Amino acid sequence: MLVLALAGCSFIEDRSERYVDEPEGTPLELPPTAEEGKFTQVMPIREISAADSGRMYRDTIPNPPDMTSDILDENYVIEELDGQVWLLVNDVPGRLWPAVTTYMNENGLGVAYDNPQLGLIQSELANFSKQARQLLDLPDDPDGQEARIVVQARIAPGVRRKTTEIQFRSFEVGGDPAELLAWGTRDRRTQEQLETSKRLLNDLAEHLKNREDTKSYSRAALGMVSEPLVRLVSDDETPRQIVMSLDYGRAWAEVKRSLDEAEIPVVDLNREEGYFFVDFRPESEREPGWFSWFSEDPEPEHTFDVRLEQNDGDIVVSVNRAEDYTGDDRSPELLSELFEYLY
Repeated sequence: MLVLALAGCSFIEDRSERYVDEPEGTPLELPPTAEEGKFTQVMPIREISAADSGRMYRDTIPNPPDMTSDILDENYVIEELDGQVWLLVNDVPGRLWPAVTTYMNENGLGVAYDNPQLGLIQSELANFSKQARQLLDLPDDPDGQEARIVVQARIAPGVRRKTTEIQFRSFEVGGDPAELLAWGTRDRRTQEQLETSKRLLNDLAEHLKNREDTKSYSRAALGMVSEPLVRLVSDDETPRQIVMSLDYGRAWAEVKRSLDEAEIPVVDLNREEGYFFVDFRPESEREPGWFSWFSEDPEPEHTFDVRLEQNDGDIVVSVNRAEDYTGDDRSPELLSELFEYLY
């Protein structure tokens, strides 16, 4: 029966080439008067670049894009890294800008200045609002003259596609600012300021959850910089490197997360030197075989290097076959898979 079944399989058409060579369809065009923010795909199909078309896969039809990779396990997640804390939201900045503005107004912070293109909202002085004082945990009866407090919110596209990262920062000022202050001049945060930011983000997350059915869209926020922070660079349809417009600490953490989520075994790593030694052999080589129940799982082997290097303010991720590994060079496939989980 086994022989007959295997013989029958030879009559089934191999559709690998048809899958790879299928031409791309024509994008749907909306009328000029239509507002793009009101239209979404019921069954979204993610855009795939030529580098991801499947030509680097030799023997099998590549798996279809994992649309669940666009969906966070939770809609509102607070993340922290290297003294930075942010709220990760599974939505686009244009939908969150009005909600954050409303949150600041409803909680006594107010909005003194904003710039949708920069993604910045700056509050009025928080000292003169009872609601704001409670929100920031300021004392009801301060002893003597207290420092003036201003809060900034930053709304920016997230590292992962179709996500937004929101940050809050409270800081002291000499007086009532006459303009929108630059965000980058206050990078160093005290532990007390970080705790205040976490408290504000937790409160904002609850506010957003309660307003999920009444979301509006900001046309002004459409001008917000939305270039992807992670890009796959290819040469002749073959992936060569991943460029990340992030600081080194954040890029390292994102690559480590991607390796974990892709279930690629890490044999060794060194953050200072900027490398991950991984086992990216084909599954058939990593499996112990028919009699695996009689033995323990084999140890991962160092077969490929994933390296991070700084270049003109970006972090470049490259992949190379390990010197001692003589198997097929699957570096482009590893880069492509990393990119799927990074972005």
